[in-house]
Amino acid sequence: MASPFIFCFSICFSSFLILPGKISATHQEFQATTNFLNVSHDLRLLTNTTSLTWPLYSIPATNSSSFLINALARQPNATAASKTKAAANRAAFSYDDVALMTEVMVGNPPQKQKMVLDTGSELSWLHCKTGRNPSSSLNPTRSVSYAPIPCNSPLCTAKTRDFPIPTSCDAKRLCHFTYTYADGTDVEGNLGRDFISLPALKIRGFVFGCSSSAPVAETPGLMGLNRGSLSLISQLSTTHKFSYCITDRVVSPGSAGVLLFGDSPFAKYLHYTPLLTISIPLPYFNRAAYSVRLEGIKVGNKLLPIRKSVFLPDHTGAGQTMIDSGTQFTLLLGEAYTALKQEFVQQNRGRMSPMRENAGFQGPLDLCYDLPASTAGFPQVTPVTLLFNSAQLTLDSHQLLYRVPKSGARISRGRAIYCFTFGNSDLVPVEANIIGNHHQQNLWIEYDLQNSRLGFARARCNAKY
Repeated sequence: MASPFIFCFSICFSSFLILPGKISATHQEFQATTNFLNVSHDLRLLTNTTSLTWPLYSIPATNSSSFLINALARQPNATAASKTKAAANRAAFSYDDVALMTEVMVGNPPQKQKMVLDTGSELSWLHCKTGRNPSSSLNPTRSVSYAPIPCNSPLCTAKTRDFPIPTSCDAKRLCHFTYTYADGTDVEGNLGRDFISLPALKIRGFVFGCSSSAPVAETPGLMGLNRGSLSLISQLSTTHKFSYCITDRVVSPGSAGVLLFGDSPFAKYLHYTPLLTISIPLPYFNRAAYSVRLEGIKVGNKLLPIRKSVFLPDHTGAGQTMIDSGTQFTLLLGEAYTALKQEFVQQNRGRMSPMRENAGFQGPLDLCYDLPASTAGFPQVTPVTLLFNSAQLTLDSHQLLYRVPKSGARISRGRAIYCFTFGNSDLVPVEANIIGNHHQQNLWIEYDLQNSRLGFARARCNAKY
């Protein structure tokens, strides 16, 4: 998926207030060897009627081929049916340029559609087009189960309170939406309901946007997964939990990731951090986002001297930290980004030197290096650690430097341009810190809406299907 959605594909202008609460003094390390999950193999859950293959991780001492079955068996009151259901409510996804893309079936008869997985957005939408040759777009007139939503329906009024722009009535008295993203891109159309299914997850009367505007950045659709009333996870009646594992696109470019709806059998191995509590609306706070408390940043063993207030929302709501699968790279507010950039350059000065000229990549990513193209000559840089309430995430060399596919800068043969995978959100502009999908690679992440928390564990997600 091309610009402009590379950075802020999913960040919408909405608002809420978090209650600061008590700052935790303890951070648990994601990368503890005993909790490292191995996803480099297929795990098969055998039942009397089916064999389901999906990637998960295991403790090194565990027999990997039976780890999934054993993990499920340890759950209280686990039955054969519940084990099958846990494994069945999953879907594969893959990279489409910089986005995470999955396939769904919509309508009756079903039409295959692609959607970007986006934990930063509420509204799911598809590009709709009528006629004989709608190409990859959804044709609602071909579905006998599709129903437009009238503008006086509660689905159009009460359920859309967190939309960045209020819904309205069109000339036919149908519910019209305009969804605005932080980069200024708009998607508009009518809200409708229809049958939608993933491989083993079916939702009747699923509310989504039928977009009449041109496809955005060649994106046919988007699956909203945040905490808003009309997100896919909120519309599920069976569960309020989902998890995913994103593959390392450099190490395993052809591998898929996995999206799981329902209880994760690996909860005991996850480190949880609480989601922030919503109170009242504020101009720059997205109250439907998965917001967590970022408490500090380390480069190597050095804790950066960043004011605590930088990581807390101010009176306008600016300053929240969101986990967002719809944004590629991680963005930090100016003060935090400047401190991180300066320290990263300083600690790695003997290994590499920043480029003086603009690499011509992406504006918020302004720290780039001219490095050997081969992995053999790739430097081992100082790790960066993000400190959250009750958990921490350490990023190594290949997660901190991203090879630029094409650049206008002149480089020698056998060299390539790599850019630091943190950017300045002030340059987007977005009044928030955003943990993008690049830094979520090789993590098992659980979104537990029921208990208002996020769980993390380091994993190897390069699975085969």
